[in-house]
Amino acid sequence: MQKYICDICLWVYEPEEGHLESGIEPGTQWEDVPDDWECPICGVGKDKFSLFNG
Repeated sequence: MQKYICDICLWVYEPEEGHLESGIEPGTQWEDVPDDWECPICGVGKDKFSLFNG
């Protein structure tokens, strides 16, 4: 599963973990995260995330 990183605060979305606090279940692929979802740290949208290669 591919991880994505916030370009602003560097928080990493990990599909294996999801983000239960914002209603994203573990195992949710990035493509299936709602378009209106926001970074839980800095509040930017999905368009400010990049594929994480670390």
